[in-house]
Amino acid sequence: MFTHLHVHTEFSLLDGMCRIPNLVARAKELGMDSLAVTDHGVMYGAIQFYRAAKDAGIKPIIGCEVYIAPDSRLTRNASDKNHRHLVLLAKDQTGYKNLLQLTTRANLEGYYYKPRLDRELLKEYSEGLVAFTACIAGEVPQLILQGQHEAARKAALWYKEIFGGDFYLEIQRHPIPELERINQGLIAISRETDIPLVATNDVHYIQEGDASAHDLMLCIGTNATVQDEKRMKMAGAYFYLKSPQ
Repeated sequence: MFTHLHVHTEFSLLDGMCRIPNLVARAKELGMDSLAVTDHGVMYGAIQFYRAAKDAGIKPIIGCEVYIAPDSRLTRNASDKNHRHLVLLAKDQTGYKNLLQLTTRANLEGYYYKPRLDRELLKEYSEGLVAFTACIAGEVPQLILQGQHEAARKAALWYKEIFGGDFYLEIQRHPIPELERINQGLIAISRETDIPLVATNDVHYIQEGDASAHDLMLCIGTNATVQDEKRMKMAGAYFYLKSPQ
């Protein structure tokens, strides 16, 4: 059974649009028996999601798509805006507590445009967590895009050292030209390092027909208009809770 492990609810503010009761109901309708939430930088929806999933007979997987500072979470320079993404999932009670620590400290200590972690905190609170390289904005995918294969491999090996067998290279298939380059690079690194792959679907809304409403929400979040051709937008109506098929 395919399980969605990269999902943004309404608590990924002005980015995710999945209301938790509707999200869980749709997963149940699709015959899924487990589901994760990985909101950006926060865990506001964790308890509500846990209860809704349990009530529906679905295994809840609590996670977060965190922001990683390029250097230290404590610095506030212009270059520190270039944070990278990492998906973390709690696999047990220890992992859940560590995820709470990470997201709390990211907001209280590392906040600079986004709540940021760094490698120091990841080392300290890695126990009980599963980690993925995340979407295009992840550290390893970005290095692949820049043609820095060796640096990408070294970064992947660092995460493997920290998370052990619970670190995965995350491949996605959306109609984004850069993704195919990233996927090929990730597959190559997987073969070289024996780090396993995980296939995810970046979920930002529940139904395919929600794409236009989500586009409007992105405009609000980026202070842009729908008519602005240069604004940030998703690459089509593909970021919904797809069926296993």
